[in-house]
Amino acid sequence: MRCMFCNCTESKVIDSRSADDDKTIRRRRECMGCGRRFTTYETIEIAPVLVVKSDGNRQAFDVGKIKRGIIKSCEKRPVPIEKIDELVDDIAKRVYNSMEQEVSSKEIGEMVMEGLKSLDEVAYVRYASVYRSFKDISSFMAELQKMMEKKGD
Repeated sequence: MRCMFCNCTESKVIDSRSADDDKTIRRRRECMGCGRRFTTYETIEIAPVLVVKSDGNRQAFDVGKIKRGIIKSCEKRPVPIEKIDELVDDIAKRVYNSMEQEVSSKEIGEMVMEGLKSLDEVAYVRYASVYRSFKDISSFMAELQKMMEKKGD
């Protein structure tokens, strides 16, 4: 770390502490050249992930968009916001831990549906009806039938 006062590259860490909800480390440093102190912040660098849409367009991965979709499907359902946050965090971790720079919207949709299925079946059906854009009632009923068969097993 280069000292902002004398440009010396040698410094020692005097104090380290967590900042910003444990996502940032604040460090107090002392320059070995001039003896002056300064503060640095260390954060994890997150590589940008692009979502490849079904039409081939790409856009930045947006955790907020996933959360809004899940909240919409859980409206008027007894699903605590903590459970929604856990599901959103799990999906974000899976996307970032894949180490891929691109992920398809289909993969993300499947992750959301998988999580909603265990969280709330009605929310799952709501999300699936929009995500899979059922053409008619028979395709919707086929999805419900699959759910009923799995539940019976």
